Amino acid sequence: MKKQLIVMMCAAATLSSCHIYKAYDRPDEITAEGIYRDPASATDTLAADTTNMGNLPWREIFRDAKLQALIEEGLANNVDVQAAALRVEEAKVMLTSAKLSYLPSINLSPQGTTTSMDGGNYVKAYQLPVVASWEIDLFGKILNSKRGQKTAYQQSQYAQQAVRSQIICGIANTYYSLLMLDRQVEITTETAAIYKENVRAMEAMKIAGMTNEAGVAQMRAASHQVEASLMDLKRQVRETENALAVLLAKAPQTIERGTLAEQVMPEELAAGVPMQLLSNRPDVKVAEMTLASAYYTTNQARAAFYPGLNITGMAGWTNGSGISVANPGEFMLQALASLAQPIFNNGKLVANLKVSKAEEKIAQMNYQQTILEAGKEVSDALYLFDTQNRKLIEDRGQVEQLDKAVTYTKALFQSGEATYLEILTAQQNLLSAQLTEVSDNFQRIQAVVSLYSALGGGRE
Repeated sequence: MKKQLIVMMCAAATLSSCHIYKAYDRPDEITAEGIYRDPASATDTLAADTTNMGNLPWREIFRDAKLQALIEEGLANNVDVQAAALRVEEAKVMLTSAKLSYLPSINLSPQGTTTSMDGGNYVKAYQLPVVASWEIDLFGKILNSKRGQKTAYQQSQYAQQAVRSQIICGIANTYYSLLMLDRQVEITTETAAIYKENVRAMEAMKIAGMTNEAGVAQMRAASHQVEASLMDLKRQVRETENALAVLLAKAPQTIERGTLAEQVMPEELAAGVPMQLLSNRPDVKVAEMTLASAYYTTNQARAAFYPGLNITGMAGWTNGSGISVANPGEFMLQALASLAQPIFNNGKLVANLKVSKAEEKIAQMNYQQTILEAGKEVSDALYLFDTQNRKLIEDRGQVEQLDKAVTYTKALFQSGEATYLEILTAQQNLLSAQLTEVSDNFQRIQAVVSLYSALGGGRE
């Protein structure tokens, strides 16, 4: 037996050059170089900078005290966050179980029989053995199983971080959407009041003979249109409040909040170097752990071609030995070593290895694709932020000029040099420009949230 064990250990050593014992290492083909596009450069090359806003705590990005309170509530109560934490605990238990696979299993297996031959006396026999079984991991079957389970545990941890990041940024986005709608409701309410005043003014002018019924009807129609738009905005506010409440795992209700004008966001965004995505972004790490898990599954498929050695031992008391029964019982001890070498399994082992290799290749391609998609999200967020900054300058200039246009048109109308239709058009243009400015300001804020999420911000 000792000689056989030595021979097997030597054989295992000669096979160590195979992948069976090698731990996962990131393939050289995986790259993150050049996945960021510069929003301003014509060469699409973003200057490297190790400063990365994704590494900042979420409180430094989202400074509104009311929003911070909502995010804390969401992290404490959100169902997805709690479920992710439970999955981490599940994976931790499975990892502990995999580590214990190196130890022998011990079972108490009491047995008893009663036998009577040709109506004779009953003969009672019993065994009280403790059975121990131990699989010797000569070719890495248990090793790769344990490593695979460790990978699954790490994957669940990264998935938990991904959920945490999504909840933080999701709450922030919904909160800012609510502030945008609040501001649009405020602008539209003010405009509705102006339109009502215009209707009264037009009615008075009609009585004075300064305009006709067509002008009054046109102004009334415009007033009704603004009122309908206001109702639609208020509906969106209610729906957004309800959506935010659900994110916080509570019934739909009014959400306490600040104003859009109070929000302070970073003036410049730092995306860091592309390689940081490989270690910072949780979903990229999840994709890598999927590849690592597939790698260890392939190793297990390779190990299945080699022999398995099991040692079984039994010790206990029995009063039956063979066909004789003796009382009192006697102590027994038994040991057995078995070696199983696969020879022919209907091609199952070969097929399993081929399938495992294919799944590993698919996981590697998906990993690279996840990196590319992450780079796209970063590039999109950078360009959106740059675009909205420039658009806001134009929006503010447009609002300023249209406000002047409304004032001038009213003065011209009073002097008889402009028609009611020109006043109406100027006011509609001003309302549209004000709402657009609010929307563009929101999209600028949204670009900050999107970039923070794309860089893996909010993880623990």
